Amino acid sequence: MMTIQPHRSERIQHHVPKQVLVDEFKTFLPSAAIITEPEGLKPFECDGLSAYHCLPWLVVLPETVAEVQQCVRCCWRHGVPIVARGAGTGLSGGALPLDNGVLLSLAKLNRILEIDSANRLARVEPGVRNLAISEAAARFGLYYAPDPSSQIACTIGGNIAENSGGVHCLKYGLTTHNILRMSIITMDGELVTIGSHGLDGPGLDLSAVLIGSEGMLGIVVEVSVKLLPIPEQVQVVLAAFDSIEKAGLAVSGIIAAGLMPAGLEMMDKATIKAAEDFIHAGYPDDAEAIVLCELDGSAVQVEEELKAAVALLSGGGAIDIRIAKSGEERKRLWAGRKAAFPAIGRLSPDYYCMDGTIPRRFLAKVLKGIAELSEHYGLKVANVFHAGDGNLHPLILYNADLPGELQKAERFGGDILELSIAVGGTISGEHGVGVEKINQMCMQFSAAELTQFHAVKLAFDEQGLLNPGKAVPSLHRCAEFGAVHIHRGQLPHPDLERF
Repeated sequence: MMTIQPHRSERIQHHVPKQVLVDEFKTFLPSAAIITEPEGLKPFECDGLSAYHCLPWLVVLPETVAEVQQCVRCCWRHGVPIVARGAGTGLSGGALPLDNGVLLSLAKLNRILEIDSANRLARVEPGVRNLAISEAAARFGLYYAPDPSSQIACTIGGNIAENSGGVHCLKYGLTTHNILRMSIITMDGELVTIGSHGLDGPGLDLSAVLIGSEGMLGIVVEVSVKLLPIPEQVQVVLAAFDSIEKAGLAVSGIIAAGLMPAGLEMMDKATIKAAEDFIHAGYPDDAEAIVLCELDGSAVQVEEELKAAVALLSGGGAIDIRIAKSGEERKRLWAGRKAAFPAIGRLSPDYYCMDGTIPRRFLAKVLKGIAELSEHYGLKVANVFHAGDGNLHPLILYNADLPGELQKAERFGGDILELSIAVGGTISGEHGVGVEKINQMCMQFSAAELTQFHAVKLAFDEQGLLNPGKAVPSLHRCAEFGAVHIHRGQLPHPDLERF
């Protein structure tokens, strides 16, 4: 593991003794909600990107919106930085704490406030688990569409911070497409409502600015999400291929034909084997790649789309096609995909999960490039993708106990991200930037663009106290990193020109 702190140009300096802040917090929080001892702080030292860690200076666990406001106002008066945290399942270090700041956990704001079935929405607090929303809405025949693989644990507040997706984002969109209204607390402690329960709201539509801002602009304390009717019919097709390139081309063929599956996922041989050994989902262990295609809608619609999907997959070179015969089999097929990340953990002491997004037409080309990079670095890689929207999740296997292996994995991951930019993609699809990809931001965006990002940040947070050192790098960092802005279609360096 690697201890990490913000770049010196991003680090907030203050001179407030910890005990002064603790004494103020005790005027409105119970002592049990204030954590100062190392053994209590340790569980908060990292998020799902466990390669980086930092023991927080102080942790607070408010239970109400008013308590969150008071915590924020206290930090604002003293110039103390804050990192907001949900369930800590993020994979980019977005919730990495600071050794001189407050980690504000929203885990206790976990109430479902209302299920409004007539208007197909749910009002929830930020600490509510993603899956819990659909569980609560099911008795009304409704569900919440975005479904990250960590949905059993991740919270809606964290989903908003990272603009999370999931296997159904191809048809139903990311978090940003499924949020109606949010209440946020600004860094000076003001409670602000963004969005509306109607088709349009008054004033500027700031939802798209807040969603995906990684806790840098405000702290979400209430959310209204869209609910959708549970589909009448759902069907899943598994197609096996003898090459990963053929699978990638088949995915592109489905989209090009005008089909819009609810989910279109892809896994390579290493991931197939790991998931099958872990979950026993019934995956073919001789395939180089599989594609999972889910279709939903009315019974007539699904029947017609199923025929078209099978024909396209067969014409794309599938060596085996299986259609789920029951709801149980369908769940089992998806269980293997959703358990892919923990399953890969059985193959290696450590793995480094990347999150680039590319135009679908370059899927086969980029997969070939990743394979060549794997040879170059001498590190194995397992691939799992939200293939329908071009969101790649290469898992780089390494052993952190071997000197230099983590750094090698980081360089490998950086090359994958640079390749994604070079073919017209981006460095993140749903995991966010956090600290993991902050250097690649210098390549994705020009100095002028980064300056505008900082201007937006300052409009919301003049002192720069909310989650400093994350997502948007300082120009000083970019200069020291030596990054060269990669224009679309411009390959980043000679090592990648062969792709």
